[in-house]
Amino acid sequence: MSKKPSRMDIIGQNGNDGDHYDQVDTAPPPPPPGMDTVIPKLDLMKKNINFFMGDVTMQSMEPICEWIISANLSDTPPKELTLVVCSRGGDLNACFALVDCMRGSKIPIRTIGLGMIASCGLLMFISGTKGRRVLTPNTAILSHQYSWGSVGKEHELFARVKEMELTTHRLLSHYKKCTGLNEKKIREHLLPPHDVWLGADQALKLKLCDKISDIT
Repeated sequence: MSKKPSRMDIIGQNGNDGDHYDQVDTAPPPPPPGMDTVIPKLDLMKKNINFFMGDVTMQSMEPICEWIISANLSDTPPKELTLVVCSRGGDLNACFALVDCMRGSKIPIRTIGLGMIASCGLLMFISGTKGRRVLTPNTAILSHQYSWGSVGKEHELFARVKEMELTTHRLLSHYKKCTGLNEKKIREHLLPPHDVWLGADQALKLKLCDKISDIT
């Protein structure tokens, strides 16, 4: 039969009087991995601000489209949505999915170009509500013709030409609506055969933005 330990036995084993057994650690537990970045993002979303920093894909455009549509269907829609864009571009079809959501929004969408807005990133930025498209002073801007690659049989390749023509029309139409420039000036200054890199001042002159300002 085992002997029940006395208070002195406990003191001898633990080096103190055992009072620490009754103490409760009141320090808050550490946040789960990744929460240090999630919490600021959630805070911004509550303020109707969405940061997009990445490549344009179907997957990356989906949550932004959902955000815009959800806000428009809300019983208490916000007065304005803010989309901050920093992107080197990507999938043109995915980009136009977002463009159509932005155009269809009854809520004004302020866009802020930050860091780099290239290719599809630029198309996203200029889709913001006119008068609310802001470029930060050091933003790099790239406008260029789209790239296309296709393989298949002869008749399949000829069929793809139709979609290429439609894509060109979509692109020109988008630039016209967002800048007010005619096709000749767009092809000359924004969609020539070579890449066009612009500073914020040049973008303002070409009506790609409405204002140059710091982000805050």
